[in-house]
Amino acid sequence: MRAAKTSDPLEARVSGVLTDFTDWLGSYGGKSWDFQSFFAGPVGGRAKALYYRHRLIGTAAVAPMVFCEAFLPGARRLFYHPMRFPIADAHYAMGFAFLYQATGDVSQLENAVQFLNELERSRCGEFKEYCWGYPFDWVWHGGTIKRQTPLITTTPYVYEAFLQVSEILSSDFGPLTSDLRSLNLRDDYTQILESIARHAATDIKDFRRSERASSCSYTPYLPGVVLNAAAYRAFLLTSASQVFAEPDYWRIAERNLNFVLENQNPDGSWYYAMDGVRDFVDHFHTCFVMKALAKIHALTGYEGCDRALTRGVEYYLRNLFDEEGLPKPFSKAPRLTVYKRELYDCAECINLCLLLRDRFPELHRTLEKVVTHILEAWVKRDGSFRSRKLHLGWDNVPMHRWGQAQMFRSLAFYLYEARRMTGDKSRVKSVMDHQRVSFASQPL
Repeated sequence: MRAAKTSDPLEARVSGVLTDFTDWLGSYGGKSWDFQSFFAGPVGGRAKALYYRHRLIGTAAVAPMVFCEAFLPGARRLFYHPMRFPIADAHYAMGFAFLYQATGDVSQLENAVQFLNELERSRCGEFKEYCWGYPFDWVWHGGTIKRQTPLITTTPYVYEAFLQVSEILSSDFGPLTSDLRSLNLRDDYTQILESIARHAATDIKDFRRSERASSCSYTPYLPGVVLNAAAYRAFLLTSASQVFAEPDYWRIAERNLNFVLENQNPDGSWYYAMDGVRDFVDHFHTCFVMKALAKIHALTGYEGCDRALTRGVEYYLRNLFDEEGLPKPFSKAPRLTVYKRELYDCAECINLCLLLRDRFPELHRTLEKVVTHILEAWVKRDGSFRSRKLHLGWDNVPMHRWGQAQMFRSLAFYLYEARRMTGDKSRVKSVMDHQRVSFASQPL
């Protein structure tokens, strides 16, 4: 397998990295350990719950896991088994869809469909409408969110994945294989998208915050205080209001959007939550909020989004990058942080820059710097990515949810945008030149 020939050396390197990663993914499979593996099992879960109830005793209980996270990240395998995450499958589906759009290689669209098939199987089965959550019990300071509880921070990614592939199938972008043509996927995906929108509109609850704004619940059962949750839902329902010509969805979305806009801090930042407890500002949640605003603005031209993004980007560039100009986890760390940099932050930085660089040219420089840094420092010999830069060494445990899938999607998005901007329609067998890899024959 070899990457496509191109006059842009960075684009060529990205193409090669995507080739190697796809090979690695095909052999590694769809399950992985996770950033939360230390606390997903009964021992770690009880220790974490004790930490939230009794800080002093709980600190001693979680200390072994924190030590392992900082110095022995491979010890995750001792605490819980590998898991399959819907949020990762959604990112992989979108990444392969971008590869198809960038290269015309139909095997990449087949790969995307394979991940959508996995998502159809992993939905939260106790709910009428399509929705997705985590495959483990998630302990947080408010209690425990049981596995297979729908999360409004996961479901929108699945919506985007189904929408992206559905739009490809609805277009005349390129020739499809007989297998894809015969599956009648467009109708199936439309029904799933409609169901996702109904879930977001009805199962997720609204909480009035002002005359014009409402927050939304993180799950169907929790109060609405998390800002990125409202941003996610606002985008999903804004999109669905146009895809399905449903004005009620926009009315809900606009109130969630206004909650995000009204709670932007004077310095341009957003806290994680408006509960007086989780008032930290971190890198990837800031990206989540601004990505949603950018997409909503692209769909609607909503004036408040533009003003918020201008202030948000200024804060972002000034406070969420280190002295080397690379993403740092927090503007001010709320607690002990056992790592210096995170793959997830870099992936979301790339995504945000690709969405906003035309309006904020300084993001173009950031984009090139971060992509170059990833290619030079984060790619492992087996084709996967490092997960974290620790204070001493690296965390090299591949975690699909915690950076692998997001980085794959962001680099595939980068490749697609590079081809689109240069008008390269040759699709020179790009990412799969000698050997076409399709997961249909080797399911993940």
